[in-house]
Amino acid sequence: MAANMYRVGDYVYFENSSSNPYLIRRIEELNKTANGNVEAKVVCLFRRRDISGNLNTLADSNARDFEEESKQPSMSEQHKHQLKHRELFLSRQFESLPATHIRGKCNVTLLNETDVLTGYMDREDCFFYSLVFDPVQKTLLADQGEIRVGSKYQAEIPDKLGEGESDNRVQEKLESKVWDPNSLLKDAQIDQFLVVARAVGTFARALDCSSSIRQPSLHMSAAAASRDITLFHAMDTLQKNGYDLAKAMSTLVPQGGPVLCRDEMEEWSASEAMLFEEALEKYGKDFNDIRQDFLPWKSLASVVQFYYMWKTTDRYIQQKRLKAAEADSKLKQVYIPTYTKPNPNQIMAPGNKPGMNGAAGFQKGLSCESCHTAQSPQWYAWGPANLQCRLCSSCWIYWKKYGGLKTPTQLEGATRTGTDAPPRTHLTRQEVQGMSPFTSAAGRAKLLAKNRQTFILQTTKLTRIARRVCQDILQPRRAARRPYASINANAVKAECMIRLPKAPKAPAKSRPIPRPSLANIVKELAVQAPLKLKAPRSAPTPINRNQGNQSRSASALLGKRPFDSQAVGAHPFSANGRPFPSGMRTTSQSVIKRQKVSQGDAPNPVVFVATKDTRALRKHLTQAEMRRAARKPHTPVRVKLPLPPRPLALPLPLPVPLLPSSTSEPIVLED
Repeated sequence: MAANMYRVGDYVYFENSSSNPYLIRRIEELNKTANGNVEAKVVCLFRRRDISGNLNTLADSNARDFEEESKQPSMSEQHKHQLKHRELFLSRQFESLPATHIRGKCNVTLLNETDVLTGYMDREDCFFYSLVFDPVQKTLLADQGEIRVGSKYQAEIPDKLGEGESDNRVQEKLESKVWDPNSLLKDAQIDQFLVVARAVGTFARALDCSSSIRQPSLHMSAAAASRDITLFHAMDTLQKNGYDLAKAMSTLVPQGGPVLCRDEMEEWSASEAMLFEEALEKYGKDFNDIRQDFLPWKSLASVVQFYYMWKTTDRYIQQKRLKAAEADSKLKQVYIPTYTKPNPNQIMAPGNKPGMNGAAGFQKGLSCESCHTAQSPQWYAWGPANLQCRLCSSCWIYWKKYGGLKTPTQLEGATRTGTDAPPRTHLTRQEVQGMSPFTSAAGRAKLLAKNRQTFILQTTKLTRIARRVCQDILQPRRAARRPYASINANAVKAECMIRLPKAPKAPAKSRPIPRPSLANIVKELAVQAPLKLKAPRSAPTPINRNQGNQSRSASALLGKRPFDSQAVGAHPFSANGRPFPSGMRTTSQSVIKRQKVSQGDAPNPVVFVATKDTRALRKHLTQAEMRRAARKPHTPVRVKLPLPPRPLALPLPLPVPLLPSSTSEPIVLED
């Protein structure tokens, strides 16, 4: 019963995801909503996996300094790895979470020099913090509430003087005398002088214009004159005048007028007091942050002095009563029963309903990614689904509570949700292409500056067999679309060894593919010789007279340009400019002008440079044909050149030279 009762101030685990570790929060308030549910206003604490790599480096430096100063015992690498899971970072970020998401209690303490770090690992659900994380500014700072324990914080006490030994120190430099209790004045005389000092202070406030505005009534001026600043000034005046009442009276009222003594309560305006109350509500008694964020024009001593004077006012008493009334109306504690629902990441038996995160596809023979055990009463899917990793029950509880594995692994970084950059699985195609070094000239130059030696990745026979036997686990099409995602080769290899004896021993029948002889290929290439087109001497005259005055359209802005050909005849061409015997119908749509790639910008030494004839033939292809040819480069491309426009009237038609029927040159009309 007591374990499931949660109160204000408790550090608890919150679960926001079935696969991610628990969130560690501190309960500040328990509020009941309109629909009857209970919400908890909590303070956020962050783990190392929640901050960036630069801040982790800063935290490592702070940890090394702490170990050197406190002289911590040496630890193994595994213990250092597990100790990072116990470190938290406090913040001032608040959030509201449903109380039903609470999964248990934990203990979080402020680290000091007297603590032994290994003691935190010996206790369950025990964490520590020493730095404060700002989620907005992305900074790590030392906690202002640090307990200063140690030799460097102690006062240096001098040795005790012996009997008859004189003190040679200069007393005036060590201290100054401000009051003599053994003076000739009696207590009644001192009290009378203090009353006179208050009366002078009230009269001085009546003469001051700014004080009259702030304290318009007489009793307010008298109350301001009765504060400690006036009494301290009166007692200092007696000390300086040798406790002579006549001289002290004349000092209180000099020739220029009565002396006016103000404290911080009178110096601060009403708007500044409101800012201070707002900052106190947000930061508490952290006067450094109050001064830095709300009152930068005030000194730290002024802020501290105003706080203790503000606590003596009616405003403080009124706010204290309001907070007490609000606290009485709010919940003090809430009972949350133990969460017993099964986790979706559980790897179910074949007869049960499969879990999430690829749990249904797990195979036998896999071990725990953390402790490498092969036996566990319950297994849980962990990490990316394509890696088919799993954890045993004890390592899964450790992962949920402490946000890491017991032993450092490379796969632990794959499940970490870093704050520096979004995961690659959520990048668009343009963002992935932008990450390539070939997108910029500088990146291509760096790659070309490296050694261009050709290398070949030759796979083993077992790897090639595993690609076919374990095709359901490997998922080659999925892996080809996501080349940046790692593949669990150990799981594929283990499953391949299990399935190999079950594979049929009879070899697969291969169908022979008939191939033409070399003589036929050479003969066909000789027939399909490249065709050379004659370029026109001048630009063709547009049929429409308004064509030359048309404004630039959207297609022109996109880099498209019209193309008019004067060639006649149907000539099929392949992708590299070679003709084919038959033609097909095409359209003369314009395409985007391609930029010529220089040899220096190529990603490898092999460069394909298009000829002038090839570029001229590309202009007769539509965009759909260009895309189809790019997707299937092995398929021949057939091009049909459009007929040129007929002239309306030619006074003297030029004779057209007749070409032999065996030639494949186009017919060109010139005027």
